[in-house]
Amino acid sequence: MKFFVGKKLGMTQVFHEDGACTPATLVAVPKITITALKTMEKDGYKAVQVAGGTRKEKNLNKSMLGHFKSKAYSYSREFRLKNDSDDKDAEKLNVGDELSVDVFAKGDILQISGISKGKGFQGVIKRHGFHGGPRSHGQKHSERAPGSIGGGLRNRVPKGMKMAGRMGSDTITVKGIEVVSVDVAKEEILLKGALPGRKGTLISMKTV
Repeated sequence: MKFFVGKKLGMTQVFHEDGACTPATLVAVPKITITALKTMEKDGYKAVQVAGGTRKEKNLNKSMLGHFKSKAYSYSREFRLKNDSDDKDAEKLNVGDELSVDVFAKGDILQISGISKGKGFQGVIKRHGFHGGPRSHGQKHSERAPGSIGGGLRNRVPKGMKMAGRMGSDTITVKGIEVVSVDVAKEEILLKGALPGRKGTLISMKTV
């Protein structure tokens, strides 16, 4: 398993020789450092923990500063090891090793995870796609109302009822994302299609 972490920069287009146009997302991928190797014996699961970026030491609590060996990283992520092939790849890694984006190559198929854009408190029409009530014929002040949320016999609202509430800021995983190009010198990678989140969203990438 190959993996990396980067920050979304924005979308662009890639034009091919035959005139076709492919939408793509540019991701900044500075070097990351392996900060921990989780094992079944000690942690109860197998994973590789990586961290990158920088921040002021005063903005990091002492437990994390000690864990990162007095280096103030701005973000960290874990990648679970799920099979023997992943275990063999992890055996080559050591805590403190630096990884570059050259682990990926053009044409690789990745699984992407990131946090979607936050939309704030939204009604049922935007949040769940409700059609709303009639616009005329006796309608009054309830064009975008949810309607009934339960029968009179139960005396309660059923669990899972679709209602208004906070929308977005969910962890979204997208599979089948193709690597369009890798620029090791600029520390950038171009991925086919759209990715979850806004500009600056932390993106986790791994091969499947």
